[in-house]
Amino acid sequence: MATASLERPAARAPAATARLLALLVPSALLGGALLSQYVGGLHPCEMCHWQRWPHYAAIPLALAAFLYPVGTRGANVLTALAAVAVAVSGAIGVFHAGVEYGWWEGLTTCSSAGAAMSLDDLFNVPLVRCDEVQWSLLGISMAGYNAIFSLGGAALILFLLGRRPA
Repeated sequence: MATASLERPAARAPAATARLLALLVPSALLGGALLSQYVGGLHPCEMCHWQRWPHYAAIPLALAAFLYPVGTRGANVLTALAAVAVAVSGAIGVFHAGVEYGWWEGLTTCSSAGAAMSLDDLFNVPLVRCDEVQWSLLGISMAGYNAIFSLGGAALILFLLGRRPA
């Protein structure tokens, strides 16, 4: 009996780690994007906003997973859904990075931040093109980093959820 109680927490460790990563990965990536915007002064383009929406969805899904005991069906389903949302952001990041690097054409229309704007407000909105890299490190743009960390994080979360207890 004592052996079973010692093995049980270890058996849940991959699911617990997956659930925690499902919250930390989108929170960190979204936090980085918001910091770069509000502290670093990098205004997002339309596709940058698209990459944020799945992270906005993943965070409450991951938080809801904490309402269930580790390793239960409810916790695992919500964790997996959060991972899928993170992967969607990564896929959008791949598309956006491809547009920035000129691998394919991006959007051909423009959009604005809001529907009801005065002419003065419209002139004060920064024009940010989706096909221009605003910031890069080691030749990888923010969209590229989002793609790498989102797809890698989602894959790790799903891998950990799929691990069978030893």
